Amino acid sequence: MSKDMTGAEMVIQALADQGVEHLFGYPGGAVLPIYDALFHQNSIEHILVRHEQAAVHAAEGYARSSGKVGVVLVTSGPGATNAVTGLTDALMDSIPLVCITGQVPTHLIGNDAFQECDTVGITRPCTKHNYLVRDVKDLARVLHEAFYVAQNGRPGPVVVDIPKDVQFALGSYVGPENIEHKTYKPKLRGDADRIEAALDMIARARRPIFYTGGGVINAGPKASSALRDLARLTGVPVTSTLMGLGAFPAASRQWLGMLGMHGTYEANMAMHGCDLMVCIGARFDDRITGRIDAFSPESKKIHIDIDPSSINKNVKVDLPIIGDCAHVLEAMVRGWREGGRSTDGEAMDVWWRQIDRWRARNCLAYRASDTVIKPQYAIERLYAATCDKDVYISTEVGQHQMWAAQFFRFEEPNRWLTSGGLGTMGYGLPAAIGAQIAHPDALCVDIAGEASILMNMQEMSTAIQFDLPVKIFILNNRYMGMVRQWQELLHGGRYSHSYSEALPDFVKLAEAYGGVGMRCDKPGDLDAAIAEMIAVKRPVIFDCIVDQQENCFPMIPSGRAHNEMILGDMAVDLDEAITDEGKMLV
Repeated sequence: MSKDMTGAEMVIQALADQGVEHLFGYPGGAVLPIYDALFHQNSIEHILVRHEQAAVHAAEGYARSSGKVGVVLVTSGPGATNAVTGLTDALMDSIPLVCITGQVPTHLIGNDAFQECDTVGITRPCTKHNYLVRDVKDLARVLHEAFYVAQNGRPGPVVVDIPKDVQFALGSYVGPENIEHKTYKPKLRGDADRIEAALDMIARARRPIFYTGGGVINAGPKASSALRDLARLTGVPVTSTLMGLGAFPAASRQWLGMLGMHGTYEANMAMHGCDLMVCIGARFDDRITGRIDAFSPESKKIHIDIDPSSINKNVKVDLPIIGDCAHVLEAMVRGWREGGRSTDGEAMDVWWRQIDRWRARNCLAYRASDTVIKPQYAIERLYAATCDKDVYISTEVGQHQMWAAQFFRFEEPNRWLTSGGLGTMGYGLPAAIGAQIAHPDALCVDIAGEASILMNMQEMSTAIQFDLPVKIFILNNRYMGMVRQWQELLHGGRYSHSYSEALPDFVKLAEAYGGVGMRCDKPGDLDAAIAEMIAVKRPVIFDCIVDQQENCFPMIPSGRAHNEMILGDMAVDLDEAITDEGKMLV
């Protein structure tokens, strides 16, 4: 049933009909009609950010922690261009977003009008799809299509650019029940014959491994549940990308930890030495594969992905299965049970003994200290204090991000919010705000570096305005830590512009915003300080002063293979190793 309303009113009605409860945005001239329509309703809460990039990151955190579509509203010109980094981040990490941008009136498009930019042209490379709506007759349909495209198939961001005169124009609104996308219909169910072939390959394998990614989490809780069932039935070890953490429980003996550039020794060695790799919802990106020509050279490879363009893009596979991870994994679980299959018990025992030998290297070991806080220790103590709570962890980007991935153990999906593909400094605080909006009673912590946090520190104002008790846990080593580490290892210790000079007093900065500031620099004081941070029901900046020289290991140097990892000097030497400047190159 249609109803006449203005374009601006259509936007609000479409959001309400799509079940949107929260909208992250920043007003400006080209979206004032929509903001006026917002003023006259009570069903959607608008969260005022302080920068449009942060609006998108907050919507990402909201979407990733809740499984819903994140929604953004920004103005034309600089409002839209400020959102580009967040949109690219969401595209790289497959996060479902709808970003509504204002545009100058249609008769001014192309005339270099005030606050005009070619939003569709600029965002085409960094969105899953985008629209410029020139006629109010198309607006309702486009808005509903945008939600469909954003969340179906491989999720991603969609931009809807709406000129100001279209927002004022009158037209007939059509609800989502009358909208059916005519061309975009992703394949959800994998080919049955290919699934049977995959199960046969798993049953015959002597050294199999499940390599899982963010696609398992994006496919919803059924996918994570089916992955756990399949792993339990087959006894196959499981590893994950940075984006896939939480899809499989870290407490399981079958869990090998994260793989890739800063992954565990056992995960990377198992990937290198397996004879069957089952890639589920991951894309073989360069941080995982290292040298392509030396990547898992003896394995057959199965790739399960809903995005056909990901198949054979980076690594040629032997058996592709196109479909939604939840549907395919559930079909594999049924097929394994009904087919009476089993793995080769003797071969699997040998495989697990080898994995346990790699695991015994204790690759995450670090040198403890009674006088200075080691960053790894800080994450361990944060985990110990929060593991029994309803907690969501976001991060900025750098060493602290990798230490969080290594030492914070996730048992459930959707609890880990980080910028994987784009590696966006400034992501963590707005993402924590988005998660806190979605889960008001949960504990939301941004594990940050002192450099990254300054990228979007202005969002403390948003946290204060909306009474969001987010915690910013800064591992402060006064360096852009990952930059410094690469300069030490690869550039002869020439620390070009990586030292964090002229830092603010983070305690005073927190207080200036109206939040709570805390500082800790002694290991013996850390537990009590973290407990106090958690107990405070207001935004907190926790300045944790850590060892400036600590590096993040293990590490696969750029352009090297999985079996060429640099391990920290505390790792157990079970095999012969080449010692290089105090580190073991294995």
